[in-house]
Amino acid sequence: MPVSRVTEALKLIDEGATVPFIARYRKERTGGMDETQLRLLTERYAYRSDLEERRQTILTSIDKQGKLTNTLRQAIARCEQKTELEDLYLPYRPRRRSRATAAREKGLDPLAEAIHTLNHSRQQSSLSALAQGYVTDEVKTVDDALSGAADILAEAVAETAAYRAWCRRYSLAHGVIASRIDAEAYPDGSTKFEMYRQYQAPLRTIAPHNLLALYRGAADKVLKFRLDFDQQAALDYLEHQEIQTRSPEVRQFYREMLRDAFMRLMKPSITSDVLAQKKQEADEASITTFEINLRNLLLASPAGMKPTLGVDPGFRTGCKVAVLDQTGKFLEYQAVFPHGSASQRQAATQTLRRLIAQYDIELIAIGNGTASRETDAFVSEVLETLDRKPVKVIVSEAGASVYSASPVAIAEFPDLDVTVRGAISIGRRLQDPLAELIKIDPKSIGVGQYQHDVDQKRLKQKLDDTVVSCVNYVGVDLNTASRELLAFVSGLTPAVANNIMAYRNQNGAFANRRELLKVAKLGPKAFEQAAGFLRIRNGTNSLDQTAVHPERYGDVKAIAADVGVAIDAPQQLAVALKQVNLDRYITDTLGRLTLQDIVAELEKPGRDPRAQFTYAQFRDDINSLSDLSSGMTLEGVVTNVANFGAFVDIGVHQDGLVHVSQMADRFVSNPNDVVSVGQVVKVRVMDVDAARKRIGLSMKQERSQERSPKSPSGGPPSRPVKVPRPSRRRERG
Repeated sequence: MPVSRVTEALKLIDEGATVPFIARYRKERTGGMDETQLRLLTERYAYRSDLEERRQTILTSIDKQGKLTNTLRQAIARCEQKTELEDLYLPYRPRRRSRATAAREKGLDPLAEAIHTLNHSRQQSSLSALAQGYVTDEVKTVDDALSGAADILAEAVAETAAYRAWCRRYSLAHGVIASRIDAEAYPDGSTKFEMYRQYQAPLRTIAPHNLLALYRGAADKVLKFRLDFDQQAALDYLEHQEIQTRSPEVRQFYREMLRDAFMRLMKPSITSDVLAQKKQEADEASITTFEINLRNLLLASPAGMKPTLGVDPGFRTGCKVAVLDQTGKFLEYQAVFPHGSASQRQAATQTLRRLIAQYDIELIAIGNGTASRETDAFVSEVLETLDRKPVKVIVSEAGASVYSASPVAIAEFPDLDVTVRGAISIGRRLQDPLAELIKIDPKSIGVGQYQHDVDQKRLKQKLDDTVVSCVNYVGVDLNTASRELLAFVSGLTPAVANNIMAYRNQNGAFANRRELLKVAKLGPKAFEQAAGFLRIRNGTNSLDQTAVHPERYGDVKAIAADVGVAIDAPQQLAVALKQVNLDRYITDTLGRLTLQDIVAELEKPGRDPRAQFTYAQFRDDINSLSDLSSGMTLEGVVTNVANFGAFVDIGVHQDGLVHVSQMADRFVSNPNDVVSVGQVVKVRVMDVDAARKRIGLSMKQERSQERSPKSPSGGPPSRPVKVPRPSRRRERG
């Protein structure tokens, strides 16, 4: 990437532009950088800025000590990693009292220097004779003097940057992670960490999920693990670097000193550094997996904004049924008891039939929790008696209970019970997954991998970035979106989102994007960043329903006049523009990349970029683990993807695992190359462990039968719903 493009991107970020805005509307300035590249650039820039700030702090500190030589200054200036920088600073940083500090206070520094000089000379002086002159009231014996000198020399060796770097590289390349479980405290088969009872793996190749599992097991005090490597190799290296003399006495002194330097001072910190580095790498892998899963979940195909029943199943307390209109507005709630007595079942049937008829229901969303399959069977029976049958889909309840008790839900439905809020959430998830799921903390949605064991600050940042990216990728209907959805739009804050809601409530629907400038605290900069991602259906300007930015309306109007097509006929204009050379419209501020985006938007104004809605069909005769047997071929939906495989809901209240080795008839290094969250797949049951509630699944089948192709957005494969989607989809308010 040319430096000029990087500079322009950083300049835009410094000016307060958001990543979605830069990626979408400033392509000419960045050379078409996408969001991934821009976020990576932002992170690297922040790292380099922190590194430079730390470099200056270290230079200042060493200079104040009067120890900053030109050689050291140049070495510090060459550092590209924080670890290298800290290694160089180690001998000069303020430290706690040590054995070497005590030895220096006793006046043994000159003795240490004399021994160091002796090591680099051909003299054969006796160490005892050399140390005799340092025996004092504080240093009782010659051995005490030599021991103190050794402590000073050991600290110097342990703080040598080159030695630390070599030991770090060696342990990374040749180290082995080993773990064990105390058999007395935890007999065989008593923990979920059984595979780590007697476990060993090369550090450089250990899978991220295995390392995170070890950290979790150690945190739970179930297992202990350590890093092993050839300590003699490290000692041999130090001896080769340090020992220069041929004097047997001095050589032996140095061997003992170097062993102490390595074992007492170097090994603990080097081991911690190396494990921390590998933990950070494992965190990044886990967070990346979480990001991918969350993106696929948020961008799952919406069933559409249609009249919907949201059903939260239950046995004893009954099923909670919430009615939603085509905008997601809550209309009515009923509790039915289809799993009770015959009279209760009959009443439930009548209630369901009435709600479907009264509200012209097109979609029924059934939560996948307790009593899900039994409720699904009941609803199917009711639908069999109807001439017009709504589409019935089992929807994941993950995080619904968290939402139901959250401040967001309470503010939205202060007078409703948590169970009713849960039914509403289930229904809205089917209508528009993105609009509903953004109300829930991503960590509660159930698509992570060791999410509580990774760097929480880093995890939050990456997940927040993912939510923002997804919301702006899809776009938001300005007149129906919730305040939670608006708050994720580029350039908008929660406070401004509240002001938009207040303006909308007071003045009615926005007629055009320019009206946004009347909203309190929404100034020109926020308008610039947000306007292109906000849609207005049936407004006064046809371009307001597209992703064309208002700053380009004048250009589009001029181009439309040039080709003789009305601006309020965007699709005709797109056809006309395809027949002319776009280069004729390129200016200093309008480039080909932006022109191509404009044409694409005009082709399908108001389109939803997400894939066509699909759903899994569970077998009616498979409702629990006891119904499963090896060899069965079932349809399911991927609920989570981890480094080691994918979890699939096959309709038995317990997800099965397709191990990465069972995903295809070829080697699969990354499960995300084969499946994604929300994807409908065909799986074969391999084994069922009812006691441990584990189901082993395989996707190793004929390719034409294995699974449907992944959708362009990474969501579910194409199985179109028979109920047609509306041409103009509205975001839920």
